[in-house]
Amino acid sequence: MIETEQYQAKTLYPFQEKTVSSILNEFEINDENFNLLFQLPTGGGKTVIFSEIAKSYIQKYGKNVLILTHRIELSVQTSKQLKAIGVDNKVISSDVKKLNKDEDYPCYIAMVETLNNRLQEDENFIKNVGLVIVDEAHYNSFRKIFQYYSSTNILGVTATPLSSNKALPLNDNYNKLLVGECISSLIEDGYLSDAETFTYDVNLHGLKIGSNGDFTVSSSEIVYGNYFMQEKLLFAYEEVAIGNKTLIFNSGIETSLSVEETFKKRGYQIKHLDSTFSDKDRKFILDWFKHTPGAILTSVGILTTGFDEPTVETIILNRATRSLTLYHQMIGRGSRKLPNKSVFKLIDLGNNVRRFGYWQDYINWQDAFRFPDRFLEARLSEGDDIEFEIEFEHSKYLKEKLNVQKLDSFDIKSIYFDCIQKDQKGKIAIDLSLENHYEVIMEASGDFYDSLDFIKALQEHIEYRLKQYTKCITKSTPNYYKFILETYVRQLRQKLRDNLDDE
Repeated sequence: MIETEQYQAKTLYPFQEKTVSSILNEFEINDENFNLLFQLPTGGGKTVIFSEIAKSYIQKYGKNVLILTHRIELSVQTSKQLKAIGVDNKVISSDVKKLNKDEDYPCYIAMVETLNNRLQEDENFIKNVGLVIVDEAHYNSFRKIFQYYSSTNILGVTATPLSSNKALPLNDNYNKLLVGECISSLIEDGYLSDAETFTYDVNLHGLKIGSNGDFTVSSSEIVYGNYFMQEKLLFAYEEVAIGNKTLIFNSGIETSLSVEETFKKRGYQIKHLDSTFSDKDRKFILDWFKHTPGAILTSVGILTTGFDEPTVETIILNRATRSLTLYHQMIGRGSRKLPNKSVFKLIDLGNNVRRFGYWQDYINWQDAFRFPDRFLEARLSEGDDIEFEIEFEHSKYLKEKLNVQKLDSFDIKSIYFDCIQKDQKGKIAIDLSLENHYEVIMEASGDFYDSLDFIKALQEHIEYRLKQYTKCITKSTPNYYKFILETYVRQLRQKLRDNLDDE
């Protein structure tokens, strides 16, 4: 049973009231299959807004509302807000195996994995649903639920309308994007604190890109775990934020533990927190952080969503990321406004500001929603991969199935420039690259169908290699890259079909 009696309902600001009306109007003028995505920056009050929408929807249409989250803390937070504004609701936790016949709630809140398990056993687990609200809608895991609610309205809410899986864009599931107030407007109107940004150039040589498109934890641990980076972090803190309540984001646990040790040796009040901590220990540390002036909390992958501590005065990005969503989530933890807090400090130790721009900068989210691939290519620095000589890290599957050493030994940039020096066409590098992929796949394939699976698994590596090639060409365009990628994959598939069919 979730205790909500002491929870004070959050009243809507004028811009939030306007947003509620706009969203409800979209559902009124469209049919029951209409899916809407709503964007609002972190700190803009998404939970307050969609809770009010749930209340109004229930009252107007007499149908149930289902709210999906990906963490129990978000479920509890939403349940409390709903209860406080008079909406009776039930959280579908892992303990709830079935709903009794006498249980009839107008609103249900569930974590996606828990609900998916219940729906697989009973498609009618929750009945009479007219609206599904998806919190943090950019996470791809929610898609598995949509099949059960194909004839209902879906409202997705997110600060960054970019799918966590670039191969599954959000415009596949949502008919329209409604963009809320931008960060600069929320700052100007006094709803968010402004960020004073301090950047420190760091050498990111050695970082590797994983299959998810971001820098791998293992390579980040090596870069950020060394003595010099620890000293740079300490120097930045003492130069900019000494005495401030500070939240440090790291990529790996070992790095965060080293940060804790480094700061403790200098006498600072600091604690480490990661996802392996028990609920009890996590609650204790967050309570300590809340009530300790000048406290420092160094964390890993746990406080980017569902964490609201307005007293944070400084955010330190002690990591690099290629995810715009994560970039905004981390910075947003410091943007909560207090009467005596109109500005917070941001220290960037991952060249992230250079990669994405300032947090307050205007972003064309409609462009991101309609053309996500083009949008991401434009946001990331053109020289990013070359500047830091980032290596590609293969998935565990590829390491087990293919000769990845042979793939890694092929340097398309070096081969391209060798061809140019010999007065040969640079495109020979593409032909040799295709032969390299072909040989590696042939060695591991029993038949043509095996080879198709390997081509699919190698898609990101092929894209990575061809991007390295196009960056060597001064007049390369996005359309040219798309052309050579499609041609490359088609020729590779045909070459494998011809030779495997002959055996």
